[in-house]
Amino acid sequence: MPHEFEVSHEIELDASPEEVWQAIAEGPGIDSWFMGHSELEPREGGRGSQTFGGDFTMGSTVTAWEPGKRLAYRGDENPEDGTFMAFEYLIEGRERGSTVLRFVHNGFLGDDWESEYDALKIGDLQYLNKLAAYLKHFRGRISTHNLMLWGPQASHAQAWAAFQDVLGLTGGITAGDRVTVTLDGVAPEEGVVEWVTDPGAFIGVRTTDGLYMFIHGQGTVVVEHHAYTDIDGQALEQSWQGWLAKTFA
Repeated sequence: MPHEFEVSHEIELDASPEEVWQAIAEGPGIDSWFMGHSELEPREGGRGSQTFGGDFTMGSTVTAWEPGKRLAYRGDENPEDGTFMAFEYLIEGRERGSTVLRFVHNGFLGDDWESEYDALKIGDLQYLNKLAAYLKHFRGRISTHNLMLWGPQASHAQAWAAFQDVLGLTGGITAGDRVTVTLDGVAPEEGVVEWVTDPGAFIGVRTTDGLYMFIHGQGTVVVEHHAYTDIDGQALEQSWQGWLAKTFA
């Protein structure tokens, strides 16, 4: 039986309402911080799609389109059980060019709704943190290559140790830490930890021309990366796939 849910968050962003709108309502802007690949027809009643992992696509319909103020869309219902997810962004400009964004995520979840709801409460906020980092450091730049790789199941301790190792850290991970992302086959990248959420293990890392998020959610290791300069995306993906396979063998 479907269970109704709602998750809401509010965050202040170092960007104008117009810049926030570009990041949440235009395909290239969405792809520059969100997971997978997104397309959105720019009108109320327009169709949208989000593709995750290259083979799963979620369709949606735009239910509100007020540029610079409000965007809402509703995912298509699952024909098997009637579950769906809906999303709303409310934009409010503030002084000195900043913006407050209120995000509401609701709909109906399936039988495993409690664990899904707990994951959404944590996960939604991480993507808002990622949006904030993008708008603060890479505003106006468009991602040239997006990476989202699912790894194997692992314990929290295994995932945390692996994240520390690939970042060149020991004794923990803290926002503000200087790191070096070191991976076989690609040049090391200097960066800084933007935010950390633990338990849950979400780590945001900013480099000169990229934004990473390392995830250990519901037992699964995930690596995300957005590049804001020309790179060999295939080589980078192969290197991260090799790291996942070797580290969690």
